[in-house]
Amino acid sequence: MPINITMPALSPTMEEGNLSKWLVKEGDKVSAGDVLCEIETDKATMEVEAVDEGTVAKLVVAAGTEGVKVNAVIAILAADGEDVAAAASGGGTAPAAKAEAAKTEAKAEAAPAKTEAAPAAAAPAPVAAQAAAPASSGTRTFSSPLARRLAKDAGIDISAVPGTGPHGRVVKKDVETAVAGGGAKAAAAAAAPATAAAPVPLAKGASDEAVLKNFAEGSYELVPHDGMRKVIAKRLQESKQTIPHFYVSVDCELDALLALRAQLNTAAPERDGKPAYKLSVNDMVIKALALALRDVPDANVSWTESNMVKHKHADVGVAVSIPGGLITPIVRSAELKSLSAISNEMKDLGARAKSRKLKPEEFQGGTTAVSNMGMMGVKNFAAVVNPPHATILAIGAGEERVVVKKGQMVIANVMTVTLSTDHRAVDGALGAELLGAFKRYIENPMGMLV
Repeated sequence: MPINITMPALSPTMEEGNLSKWLVKEGDKVSAGDVLCEIETDKATMEVEAVDEGTVAKLVVAAGTEGVKVNAVIAILAADGEDVAAAASGGGTAPAAKAEAAKTEAKAEAAPAKTEAAPAAAAPAPVAAQAAAPASSGTRTFSSPLARRLAKDAGIDISAVPGTGPHGRVVKKDVETAVAGGGAKAAAAAAAPATAAAPVPLAKGASDEAVLKNFAEGSYELVPHDGMRKVIAKRLQESKQTIPHFYVSVDCELDALLALRAQLNTAAPERDGKPAYKLSVNDMVIKALALALRDVPDANVSWTESNMVKHKHADVGVAVSIPGGLITPIVRSAELKSLSAISNEMKDLGARAKSRKLKPEEFQGGTTAVSNMGMMGVKNFAAVVNPPHATILAIGAGEERVVVKKGQMVIANVMTVTLSTDHRAVDGALGAELLGAFKRYIENPMGMLV
């Protein structure tokens, strides 16, 4: 009996994903545990493993297909001893809409020219003349991943290419016709909005067309949003619209912390010819924040409409910059871990975050977060709370400053930190108490070792 391979739900909130790469081909034999493909979500690229043995009878969804719905059939396996051709033709239920659209489009592209309104023998009309018939209604142009890729390589505007696929979708053949007809640039020019004489005021949710009217033709290029950027935009907009932020800043002296860090790194034992750990200031910041939340448990909370969620451990997310956005891998129960354990865990999480190899449970959830821009020379800034967190700590650069001690001016290494807080869950006095506890651990770092 044919075995259906479906798009897995890689997180509780996942509704669709992109099938970025197949690692098997039709006819390959696979065993349980073999990696079949790579699925790209908004935050990570995950490998999908086979859970059954068999032969790959059919790859239903092509590599590079975007927006494949969870539980849609993406491939069919023939069980051992089963006829592969029969499995390919008889396996599975109907895939989700995205897979169906991909198959319909493939048929449309393979169909003879007689299915078109104009016969192939007739001279092709210039694309500029056809541009009056848009590919789809509204501001969005529906097109296949392959068509978008070909249009980008040819340097043409996909929205200016009339579509002949299902429901006016732009398919591969349409782009090739546009390129061969030599009218793609003319179509793009005809479809481009005219430059307004004065800036156009933009209402909330303004369309692409309304925005582009403010810029001169040819002075920009359009880069489609990827899944990560869309999710970041959605979550930060939600945060600023729904969370009443307030901010508390404090200066922390670093001299004692820097001295202890140097001492601990010097004392690190060697393993395989390398130090067992190498502490960073950020590692010590993570530990200090976790201990501060342990000491001020009323600030280690999340807001819901019905309850205050009081967390039993400090799970600290750490913002890591990756191409196209950022991700926050989480150090779980950081208040219970040693500095060396936090350091080594962050090195592993950071490396896998940048290659998009984190598991969903490694970056989802958490009770607070740290965003450190000090290494970029930023003196201070205010971060945006990432729900369901109620706090996030922004770390500025450590620098030598003149401070007054016992009436004397002296030089000290100082960094400014700013706590952003959800005022629904943490009041001003409580936020100040949490930041005060953090400052004590930074300025008296031996307390992090006991």
